[in-house]
Amino acid sequence: MSWQLFDDSSQLLSYPDGGLNIGGAMSTPENPNPEGSLVRNDFALERYRYILQQIHSVNENAHRFLAIYQTLVTAIVGAILALFVGYRKWEVEPATARGGVVGLLILATMVAAFTVTQIAVGAIAWLDYRNEECDITDEMVGPNFRKRPRPGNLFRWYETYVVSFIVLSVAVMWLLASFFVLPAIE
Repeated sequence: MSWQLFDDSSQLLSYPDGGLNIGGAMSTPENPNPEGSLVRNDFALERYRYILQQIHSVNENAHRFLAIYQTLVTAIVGAILALFVGYRKWEVEPATARGGVVGLLILATMVAAFTVTQIAVGAIAWLDYRNEECDITDEMVGPNFRKRPRPGNLFRWYETYVVSFIVLSVAVMWLLASFFVLPAIE
């Protein structure tokens, strides 16, 4: 049995057992209409490329949102510290300074909530795309070619630790402000 992978036009052909047929049309007893099969395979290949590109984008977006969170929260904490250090010099009433600190902490919490939401939605989208990827490979290549993602592997996903870091950092900010900054504003 010979395995012809490329014809003269360097297009991928099907295997003799009726496997994947991407570039050449080959009539078989099981498929008397190779042109329909060609269109179906081309569509599946394009969809597969799109899914892989979307998975890549979802992975990149998690890093972008973390960078946005780090940048904004660093600026907000800097503003809190500037307010704490300079409220007397600027002749700001202590109650107003405390309100400003609380307002900035609320703003930091909202930025954190937005970031956590975006990362969680990205993880759900990633699961959906990976399942669709598995559906395509199961049909076009063979069953169980690619293992499906398991949400039980949650502790192996970096998003879990990014979200944990964000939640923990917001809690630490509120605790530090409650025990050290707000009581010191007199």
